[in-house]
Amino acid sequence: MEPAHGRAVCPRCGHSEAAPREPLLVVTGASGSGKTTVFAPLARELGGAAAVFDIDYLIDPFAIQANGSALNWKAIRAAWLSVAAGLGQSGLPTVLLGPLAPFHFEELEQTRWVSSMHFLLLDCPDAIRRQRLEARPPWRRRDIEEQTSWGAWLRENIHDSVDTSRADLDETVRSVSAWFRSVCSVTSPQDRPRRD
Repeated sequence: MEPAHGRAVCPRCGHSEAAPREPLLVVTGASGSGKTTVFAPLARELGGAAAVFDIDYLIDPFAIQANGSALNWKAIRAAWLSVAAGLGQSGLPTVLLGPLAPFHFEELEQTRWVSSMHFLLLDCPDAIRRQRLEARPPWRRRDIEEQTSWGAWLRENIHDSVDTSRADLDETVRSVSAWFRSVCSVTSPQDRPRRD
């Protein structure tokens, strides 16, 4: 099936059925940027307007499938695109929090089933990131130098951003919510199903 004007169309026989598409909005950032902290209040703030998820929600099911092998992160990202496509059927855009970049989705066929993708960077100065990561319990620690490098790459390549060191949690949630609403106000409804 291929998406076309809010429908899924079989290229062989022409059969079609309703398949509205909605945007996927990714709130990204290196470890220590505030994604986990903002998740629950953002989900409450956007309740009814979007489905909000943390990418880690699918780690346990994929770990069961991996059965001791390394996780297949490409498959996890493809699964989240499929979740977003399913939510689009009910008219809900998806907000996904995770350390992601556009190139993570480039070769995934599932991107066809979301109308558009948008990225917002949660960021903080490197010294603040280091303090936050050093204060974490051992099970949540990450390689600080690796995360600093990843944060620098994201800073250079993701244009919309919120500095979580300059805003308290409520302000950060309001900023992310305002970004979400501005993106959704300009995304085209072309992929919503026609009334035949």
